[in-house]
Amino acid sequence: MTGEAIRVAIIDDHPMYRMGLAGAIREMHGIELVGEADCVAQVPELISEQAPDVLLLDIRLPDGNGLDVNRWLGEDVPAVKVIMLTMADDHESADTALRDGARGYLVKGVEPDKVECAIRAVMLDLVVLDEAISQDLTEPEPLGPRPTRSFPELTDREYETLEFVADGHDNASIARLMYTSPKTARNRVSMIMAKVHAKDRAELIVRARQDGLGSAKDPERTR
Repeated sequence: MTGEAIRVAIIDDHPMYRMGLAGAIREMHGIELVGEADCVAQVPELISEQAPDVLLLDIRLPDGNGLDVNRWLGEDVPAVKVIMLTMADDHESADTALRDGARGYLVKGVEPDKVECAIRAVMLDLVVLDEAISQDLTEPEPLGPRPTRSFPELTDREYETLEFVADGHDNASIARLMYTSPKTARNRVSMIMAKVHAKDRAELIVRARQDGLGSAKDPERTR
């Protein structure tokens, strides 16, 4: 993307909100608004003709569900990075969206500068979560108390993933070791980075090893 503007499209059926968001995006340096739509039916044509890098996608649309659009994009057009927009901090919807490939989840009304930061962050393959929900997204957990450990904000699966990251495994290797898809492994690593506020994978590895995860002393496990 060096030297090229980030191409952004908006899918939202509320005219005033969409107009305000579009106006804010037009003022962002290095970000170009390439299209708008107000329903699910318009999405395939917009994606095909405008090829946005980032799609700001409302969850509730008059002719369908933004979560279904996100799932379709994740399966068929994964190059488009989706940031879901919602009126409420619905944790279940956020979890579903992220599991299906969305890179961000924002509650409507967030300041334009946070929208801009989210757009730039997802282009760096980071996951962006609204503060209202970022601490509450979890995977299913077994009942009963959890032993004290570092990174208590992580679920058991996320903690296991972090151990592999600390060992130097890439996402493809993690997917094989955890019997999951590369996309799921990638999304889980991004979720971990968002939860522990690591700016990149290198910082995540350093912090994990500082807390005793991984086997950094064994060179065979860090190749």
